[in-house]
Parts: sequence; C-alpha cells; structure tokens
Amino acid sequence: MLNASLRRTWVSLIKGDGMTSRVGVIGLGIMGGAMARNLLADGIEVAGYDPATAAAAAFRDAGGSLLASPFEVGRAADLVLVSVASSAALQEVVSGADGLDGAGRPGLVVIEASTLPLLDKEAARAALAEKGAVMIDCPISGTGAQAAARDLVFLASGDADSVAAARPLLERLGRTVKEVGPFGAGSKVKYVANLLVAIYNVATAEAMVLAARAGLDPAMVFDVLYDSAATSRIFQLRAPFMVQGVYEPATAKVSMFVKDLDVIGSFANSLSCPTPLLAAIRPIYAAAMAQGMAELDGAAVHAVLEQMAGIER
Repeated sequence: MLNASLRRTWVSLIKGDGMTSRVGVIGLGIMGGAMARNLLADGIEVAGYDPATAAAAAFRDAGGSLLASPFEVGRAADLVLVSVASSAALQEVVSGADGLDGAGRPGLVVIEASTLPLLDKEAARAALAEKGAVMIDCPISGTGAQAAARDLVFLASGDADSVAAARPLLERLGRTVKEVGPFGAGSKVKYVANLLVAIYNVATAEAMVLAARAGLDPAMVFDVLYDSAATSRIFQLRAPFMVQGVYEPATAKVSMFVKDLDVIGSFANSLSCPTPLLAAIRPIYAAAMAQGMAELDGAAVHAVLEQMAGIER
C-alpha cells in the first residue's frame, strides 16, 4: 500500500504542476501507444518500452523517452502502465531477464491493462509483490480510436491506495474510472464486456450484410440506425468500416478478438457457464483469421459474411 505522501506526489504529477517524475508505458501498440502519445501531448514525460521496432520508433518520434527494457522503465518511473497482447509477453515484461521485478521496490505501482487470463495476472502480481511493488488489475473498455480520443473506461481492481494513486493518470487518459473490487474483478468485468463487444460486432456485420442483400444503401442504413433503438456503441464504431468495405487502420485487430474469445471461453468453462452466442460467433472470427485478416480491424468479419452471402465488392 502507498503512503499519503506518495499518493499526493502522483496526484500533483498527473495534474501537471511542474513535477518531473516520469510515467512508464510498456507496450506501445494500438492502445498503449495512443495513451502514451496523449500523455506526451499533455507535456508529461513518459518512459516507454516495446520490442516492436515500429511501435518503439513511433513513440520516440512523438517525444517519448524510449528505454531498452522493462527493467529500465521500472527504474525510471513509479507508475507503470502495461498493455501487452499475450500472457507470454506479460511474463517476459515482469519476470524476464530484464523484467520489472528486477526494478521492483516499495512505491512502484504497475497498472496491468491487458485482457489476459486471470491466473497469469495473479502470477505477475505475486512476482512483483516479492519485491515490494504493487500491481493493480485494470483492463480497458474501448478501442484504439477511443484511446486516441480519451474515450476509455478503466476497470480498476486491487489495492485501494494503489488504485487511488493511479486514478489521476487514468482520468487523464479516459472518460471514467470504475473501481470494481479486489484484484481480478477488473478482468472478470472485462470478460463480460468483451463477450458483448464480440457479439455486437458480428451482429452489426450480419445486419449490414442483410441490408446490402436487400438492395439498401449501406450508408443510408448506417445513418438511419445510428441513433435508433437498434444502435450500440459497437455499431457506431464499426459499421463505418463495413459501409466502406475497408477494415484498416485497425482499432482492435481480428487476432485480438480471437485471443480474447479464447480467454473468455476458458473462463466461462471454468465456471460451467453456458455461452451459446460465444460458440456461435467464434467460427466467424476463425474464418477471418483463415482468410488472412488477422491484422485487420475486427469489423472485417463483415467481409466473411459478405462472402457467405455471395456479395462481391
């Protein structure tokens, strides 16, 4: 837990009163990169790391302090946000040869913002705790486009003092911070949220394909349904990709949807909880992967359904 002085220090830093302590961001892809750029635009010094050269270069070009390892980020910052794509990446970030646990110390708060199996987050949390550092489980509800627009919802769970220390930073990066309970509750809420997102995405694609087969103008259908009873946030965000038939730049990749559905499915199975709609949509995402769409936006499931319907662009 953090003492009151450290909490005040971080509140002062994130509000931008001229303090020079740095924030760290590990994982500078679609989500992490957008959040890091927003902090840099606010004049906050950010230390970052990503093994992907393109993401690292974009961060450096935006004015970030690009460091050579998670260890160096942990040494440079007292508040580190982690956004990675896999459990293997999280393990490497925390416990690899140059991992965060080597820089672990009392006062280091790690905000784990990825969507990953809870057991893997628990293992990372334990490794950091051995060194006195605290990890909070804080997945994000939102897309890369929403991250760029600071339209994110943070699902914070864990040590209350550490969540309080992170809150000013998170409030700067998103529109709201929801404190949802003890460590792990954030991930559980995210699984529920992403189940709905994945279903809404396929439902949107199915509806837009039906409109096209009926001879309707997709742009007109989008305009009519945008604020109707049929709308959803996912319809508003992803139907424009479908209207154009262009699925990049990705705001959340097909490959990320597939990874998340695997995580959600395993979690539901561990609870013996039926998820029939999850079972129904997984083959659509699998088909998108098989057709080489892994790096496209999740809206590309629309192309799969178009092919099934015999629609040619």
